[in-house]
Amino acid sequence: MSDADVSIRVSPEGYLDILSQEEVNSLLDSSKGGLYHLFRTCSLAVLNCGSDADDVRQLQEKFSSFKIQVLQVERGLRLELHNAPAVAFVEGKMIRGIKEHLFSVLRDIIYVNNEITKNPRFNLGKSKGTTDAVFHILRNAGTLRSRTPPNIVVCWGGHSIQRHEYDYTKEVGYELGLRGMDICTGCGAGAMKGPMKGATIGHAKQRIQTGRYIGITEPGIISSEAPNPIVNELVILPDIEKRLEAFVRIAHGIIIFPGGVGTMEEILYLLGVLLHPKNKKLPFPIVLTASESDRSYIERIDRFIGKTLGKRAQDRYEIIIEDPVRVANTLLAGLRVVRKFRKAKGDAYFFSWTLKMYRDFQQPFLPTHKNVAKLNICKGQPTYKLAADLRRVFSSIVAGNVKEQGIRAIEEHGNYRLTGEPEIMTAMDELLQSFVDEKRMKLPGHDYTPCYEIVSRKSK
Repeated sequence: MSDADVSIRVSPEGYLDILSQEEVNSLLDSSKGGLYHLFRTCSLAVLNCGSDADDVRQLQEKFSSFKIQVLQVERGLRLELHNAPAVAFVEGKMIRGIKEHLFSVLRDIIYVNNEITKNPRFNLGKSKGTTDAVFHILRNAGTLRSRTPPNIVVCWGGHSIQRHEYDYTKEVGYELGLRGMDICTGCGAGAMKGPMKGATIGHAKQRIQTGRYIGITEPGIISSEAPNPIVNELVILPDIEKRLEAFVRIAHGIIIFPGGVGTMEEILYLLGVLLHPKNKKLPFPIVLTASESDRSYIERIDRFIGKTLGKRAQDRYEIIIEDPVRVANTLLAGLRVVRKFRKAKGDAYFFSWTLKMYRDFQQPFLPTHKNVAKLNICKGQPTYKLAADLRRVFSSIVAGNVKEQGIRAIEEHGNYRLTGEPEIMTAMDELLQSFVDEKRMKLPGHDYTPCYEIVSRKSK
C-alpha cells in the first residue's frame, strides 16, 4: 500500500453523527465561501499522525490529491476520503484513535464557525467575550468536567528534542501518572508526547482506566505538530492566543521541558499573565525541569527571563534538575494549594475564572513584517506588557518556521527584523542562537534557515 492510495467512507461513533444542511454547505470548497481548505488541512494532519515532517506545505504537496467530503446519508453523517495517507489505516480500517481525532476536527471547526465567530453573543473584541468563547469551545468538546478535583498538569516543551530529553519527559510523566494526575500538552511529538506516554504506564500500574491525555492545538500549528496517538481528547482552538488561554484556564499546574521558540512563547505568555497585578496572589505551580545534561538550557531560559522580565518573574517558578519524583511531588503539593484557594474563592476547579487576562494576551497577532516591526521591546513599560510583545516576537518566529502564512510572508518579504533595546536584543540573540545550535528549531535531520534578524535600537 503506497503513502496515498486509500479511499474510504467513515462514520462517527456516538457523537456528532448529524449536521444541518447549512453546516454541510459551510464545508464546501473554499472558492464558494466555505471552510473546506481549513477542514482539509487539519484533517490531513491528523491522518498523517506519526510523520516526522514539520512543514505544512511539504505535507500538502505530498498529499496534493487528498480529498475529504461530508455526506448526509439516510442514517446520519459520513466522511468520504480519497487518497488519504495509508498510515492512518490497518487492514483497510481507519485506526480508532485517528478516527476520533478526525471527528474532533470536524466538531471544532463547525462549532467555532457557527456558534462562536458568527454569534453576536460573543464580543471577541473584549476580554470577557474572548474568555467566554474559550470556555464554550472547551465545554462543547467535553473537556470541562465538574466534580473532579484539580489534577490536570499541562506539560510544555519542544517537538524537536533529543532521545535523552524525550526519555526524561516520560519519566516525569510516569511519576505524575502514579500520583493520579492527568496530562495536557500541545498534542504533538517530543515533549508533548513523552509525558503522556509515561503517564499511561503510571495510570496502568494504579489501575486508573480513566486517564486523560488532552491535546490542545490550533489550525496554524496542527500540520507541523499533528496529534500524537496517545491523545484521547483533542481540542482545536481557532488561534494561538485562544489556545494559550485554554491551557492556563484548565491547568492546575504547568511543567516546562526544554524546547525551542514555541516553548519560549508559551513561557512568556504564562509569566506575562501571572505578572499582571491582579494575579499576584493567584497560586499556580510552575516547574522548569530537565535532565542534568540539559541543565545549561534551563539556566539560559532563567537568565533570559531575569534580564527581560526580572526577579519577580523568576520567583513564579521553581527549577528542578534530574529529579522526576521531586517534580511530581512539587506539582502534587501545588495542586492542593490550588484546590484550597479555588474552594475559598468559589472558583471552578475545571476552569479558572479568577485568573485575570490582560487584553494584549488575547488579541490575535498577525505576524506580518509591519506588525513585527511595531513591537515595543523595551523596559519602559509594565513588565506584563513587555512580556506580551516578547511573546509576539517568538510567535512570529514560530510562524516563519512552520506556519503556511508565515513561510509565505518570509519568502515574499525576506526575514523578520526584530528590533528593541540593545540589552534585550542581545539576550534574545544569544538565546535564539543556542536554539539553532542545539537544533531546536526543526525536527532532527532537517536544516534550519533563520526567518529573522536581530536589530538593536537605542532606548527612547
